[in-house]
Amino acid sequence: MNLNIGVEGSSITRPPYFDGNNYSFWKTRMTIFLQSLDYQLWHIIVNGPKIPTRTIERVVSLKPENEFNDSDFRMLQLNSKAKHVLFCAIGPNEFNRISSCDTAKEMWDLL
Repeated sequence: MNLNIGVEGSSITRPPYFDGNNYSFWKTRMTIFLQSLDYQLWHIIVNGPKIPTRTIERVVSLKPENEFNDSDFRMLQLNSKAKHVLFCAIGPNEFNRISSCDTAKEMWDLL
């Protein structure tokens, strides 16, 4: 008798799904999934993105977008990618909790 009817294995291309239950199990699987995609995604989620800034006369301010360099765009792209992966991994109730977050770190911390 097959007892695994209706049981699915995990996917290496689709993030583990979080329906609001068993967070510890999901968190462990999601951590490994993100690290396997790009370890910097996990770094962004844990530490937050580095916001592009500039210093003029010892005053630090946000850098205007027209002054962004490749590194700035890469950091912003990684944050967007991490947010996308998190959105793909959650159900509607969790989506409502995190949809207004600006960073993947904020999303992760709320989950």
